Amino acid sequence: MDTFDRESGRDLPSLPGRAAQPIPQRRTAAMKVATICDVMGQPNNGTTLAALNLIRYLRDAGHTVTVVAPGGEASDGYLPVRVWHAGPLIDRILRMNGVELAVPDKQLLEAVIREADVVHLLIPLPLARAALKIARRLGKPVTASFHCQAENITAHLGMMNAGWLNRLIYRNFYRKVYRWCTAVHYPTEFIREVFETATHPTPAHVISNGVNDMFRLPDSRPENGKFTVVCSGRYSREKAQQQLLRAAALCRHRDDIRLILAGDGPRRKHYLRLAKQYGLDCQFAFFPRQELLHILQTADLYVHTAIIEIEAIACTEAICCGLVPVICNSDRSATRFFACGDHTLFEPGDVRALADLLDYWYEHPAARVERAAEYADLRHSFDQTACMQQMEQMLKEAAGL
Repeated sequence: MDTFDRESGRDLPSLPGRAAQPIPQRRTAAMKVATICDVMGQPNNGTTLAALNLIRYLRDAGHTVTVVAPGGEASDGYLPVRVWHAGPLIDRILRMNGVELAVPDKQLLEAVIREADVVHLLIPLPLARAALKIARRLGKPVTASFHCQAENITAHLGMMNAGWLNRLIYRNFYRKVYRWCTAVHYPTEFIREVFETATHPTPAHVISNGVNDMFRLPDSRPENGKFTVVCSGRYSREKAQQQLLRAAALCRHRDDIRLILAGDGPRRKHYLRLAKQYGLDCQFAFFPRQELLHILQTADLYVHTAIIEIEAIACTEAICCGLVPVICNSDRSATRFFACGDHTLFEPGDVRALADLLDYWYEHPAARVERAAEYADLRHSFDQTACMQQMEQMLKEAAGL
């Protein structure tokens, strides 16, 4: 069986045995899937993780998957294209976010697509757009996932709240990519409604990205020296981790709280300055998956501060590890729908309310245990094997198999 190095995000044809339990082989018509991903970097963002999980599952199920993405070395099943360099400023922004963008290679794309039963696009950027044109010319069915909110782009321009620009970006996505697709995968009903409200109806399939089986309830949760609060995600404006730092500084129990901000990104220096300014016990680091699993299985609480979110794999992983999530109640985030019961939501920017929630859960350990048990049904809905089987069926239907 192929293996995959999740830490480097490069050796795509090699898929990991360590990240998930083996998936039973099922008798099914084998497909040849061309997977086109404009962004394939370190596994520090939901798009990359979703892509890697789908690739791993399809290969384990006996399908042939050829990946075209920027960077890395060519190997069986992975064909790199040149990395796009747009000048020092944009290149610096991309590096800080841990991603590389692709320069389309039309000759390579045509060779891959000509042999495929179905073409699957991950991000509606130049590589995917070039692949779509070729696939249409060759009469190949095309499916696409929706992994990019408009605000993921406009946040880097300082225009995250410019509704007109966000709508313009969605209309461009629709006109150039999604209107031509046989099937469109949305991780949540929320993002489907956002996109279709701004554009037009699509042949939609709402399927969670799921959570890897490695993220599961621990046998027991230790008593920590300090109340440990985890917040996982890219350090960026739309993830808004500064809310947690400022809230922790206001807590009555601030000296008994330890924060772990798992991730990396362009706001790292800013967050380090805030933590120092407030005198917080806070760790900043990007953790390998096994280390992140250990952190989630031993922490006391999870806080999700993002104001822009399609699904939030980071939050679903925490829920599956038995943590109660405290979630930012942003109307531009699907994650708010994961909240269960009271004392789990705070309004964007209301750091006083978040501080009160941190104090509440610190003071009510029994309530935390009871609340965590109420997430059992939601944890089950994130079963990645079931989610990937739905993705497989979507691709098979598009391919006519």
